[in-house]
Amino acid sequence: MSGYMVDGILDHMWQDFLASRFGKEFVAGGCGGIAGVLSGYPLDTLRVRQQHSKSGSAFSILRNVISAEGPTALYRGIAAPLASVTFQNAMVFQINSILCPAFNSSASTKDPAPYKAVALGGFATGAVQSLILSPIELVKIRLQLQNIQAYANAKSHQLQSHRGPIDVAKAIMKAEGLRGIYRGLGITVLRDAPSFCFYFSTYEYMREKLHPGCRKSGEESMRTMMLAGGLAGVASWLFVYPLDVVKTRWQAQSVSLKYNGIVDCFQKSVREGGYRVLWRGLGTAVVRAFLVNGAIFPAYEIALRFLQSNETIPAVSAI
Repeated sequence: MSGYMVDGILDHMWQDFLASRFGKEFVAGGCGGIAGVLSGYPLDTLRVRQQHSKSGSAFSILRNVISAEGPTALYRGIAAPLASVTFQNAMVFQINSILCPAFNSSASTKDPAPYKAVALGGFATGAVQSLILSPIELVKIRLQLQNIQAYANAKSHQLQSHRGPIDVAKAIMKAEGLRGIYRGLGITVLRDAPSFCFYFSTYEYMREKLHPGCRKSGEESMRTMMLAGGLAGVASWLFVYPLDVVKTRWQAQSVSLKYNGIVDCFQKSVREGGYRVLWRGLGTAVVRAFLVNGAIFPAYEIALRFLQSNETIPAVSAI
């Protein structure tokens, strides 16, 4: 088979994919995910370092990182989430678009889904997407913390040679096996199921409050999408943040385990730093969540409308 024929077949398959609902959701979700990662990754690095540290404000950690490792350290590990955001976010929005109607008992398909169906669909979406997200976050956390771990334990100096997510993933598989690459899956499900429940329901509720009737008409402004998306991100973090702190500490371990399990990690963390440790880095996480999701939802909505129109991007009011 000639190269031209293969190119033609692939081009035809791509056109069919984009013409399908799944293809549109996939590409639009990827656009939203990329916008979110690029806008909030430095703050995510600060959040992870705050959670892993015993003390220090976001500003002091930022100053130390830039002076000791340079500004590029704030983007260390970005390849893992950036390489996966297209698939991950596409699956999140696509799974939610499938599950949300499944929880909708209303006979009418023209009206927007009730908030109960949105919340239940978000809960199920969070649980399912954890299977994809957990290994990605594990690799990202190891990359973001590799210098700190090397300084704390001379035996971990090999972490310095890890140049990217693939290198880290191979090292984890070699040293800890498949069980190691999925460390933290249980607590990721416990975090993400309620988190996405609040995420999607808050977005739908706030966009309707800010622009009454927009859930049915789809004519909300850019400002509405940004504000509703930002508030949805904040809500999704506020109610599950302590679980994220425990998850970060549990996944940050390598071969030599400090914690024997999630409960042990929680108990030792509280014993060492008090209950305040469970909220360390919350300010950074909230600011990041607002910025990231204020970018994700507009990028997703505009990309989806562009693909659905198949011609030009629909006009979106700036106010």
